[in-house]
Amino acid sequence: MKVIKVDQIKKESQVRPLFAGSVSQQTIVDTGLSSRFSIRQVNFDKGARNKFHAHSIEQVLIVTEGKGIVATDKEEIVVMPGDIVFIPANEKHWHGATKDSTFSHLYVMAPEQKTTQLED
Repeated sequence: MKVIKVDQIKKESQVRPLFAGSVSQQTIVDTGLSSRFSIRQVNFDKGARNKFHAHSIEQVLIVTEGKGIVATDKEEIVVMPGDIVFIPANEKHWHGATKDSTFSHLYVMAPEQKTTQLED
């Protein structure tokens, strides 16, 4: 057994084309602990988000802080701490903070997943 304290894990800045605005990430569980899934916390500053993308497998988001938006081509849903979002494989979507709040979520996925960015 291992107890992991998220607030003690270093935040790594995410400067990648997938993100718009200031975003950091904390690796909670990686292939060093599990070969079946990875868990990371993603932290968005106010108004920051990722761009439309899709994953080759299902993704689960667990909202931990702030107020965020999870969106597809058809809808945008405001999410808050305690909300859990299931995103099917290959669904075009984005997620990020509202303009007036920071936002953090854990994501759970298998490590072999592929992400395809669908927005410039």
